[in-house]
Amino acid sequence: MNRPVNRTVKICLMALPLLAIGLTLAFTILDEAPSVWRFAIALPLAYLLGSIPWGYIVLHLRRGVDIREYGSGRIGMSNVLRTAGGRIAVVVLLLDLGKGMLAVMLAREIMGTAVADVVVGLMVLIGHNWPVFLGFRGGRGIATGMGSLVLMVPFAAIVGAVVFISITLFSRYLSLGSIIGVVIACLSVVALTLRGMYSTPYMYYALIAAAIIIWQHRDNIQRIMQGTERRIGNPATRI
Repeated sequence: MNRPVNRTVKICLMALPLLAIGLTLAFTILDEAPSVWRFAIALPLAYLLGSIPWGYIVLHLRRGVDIREYGSGRIGMSNVLRTAGGRIAVVVLLLDLGKGMLAVMLAREIMGTAVADVVVGLMVLIGHNWPVFLGFRGGRGIATGMGSLVLMVPFAAIVGAVVFISITLFSRYLSLGSIIGVVIACLSVVALTLRGMYSTPYMYYALIAAAIIIWQHRDNIQRIMQGTERRIGNPATRI
């Protein structure tokens, strides 16, 4: 069944090839440019990459609905899971993870420093949480932030993912699993950095990214404390 595509999705889909061209050029020609030019181009590219609202796009194309009108109104995997089910949620999860990973790959290719990894990683996270295409209202940043961390400190990302899965399965609260997983991942990066196993900028990434993600979960934290948070299996209702 063909569904009409709204203006926002059309803009995002038109932006994709332009973004792909920009990323391709950045990967191929920027390694010889001065550092200031590399940052000047990499940062807006990372922000635009993060701003691609995959949850919004996929839900509209597959179900013809605006994900912002359901559940928490967020565009990330958690709200997609409650609104459209597990299969679509996995697709969105992988796409959002890919944004964080691709951004760090870009930083390493054209700049090759830990500071660049961190700055670009934070920029793609900011783009996901405050996307220009959706009036600066996006997701909470778990998947995109984790995607960047996978390349920076893979052990911490694995530890955070294991804690997230364990807490979520035990409590049936995705938000609680996400918050505790982020905290544990952050503490793991701090511990590994203090032991001299990773560069100090990665610790700053973990602290700043964790603060951003937890801030984005402030409404979940309030509902958990009030005992009104939605559990896994509770479908999203229309706002």
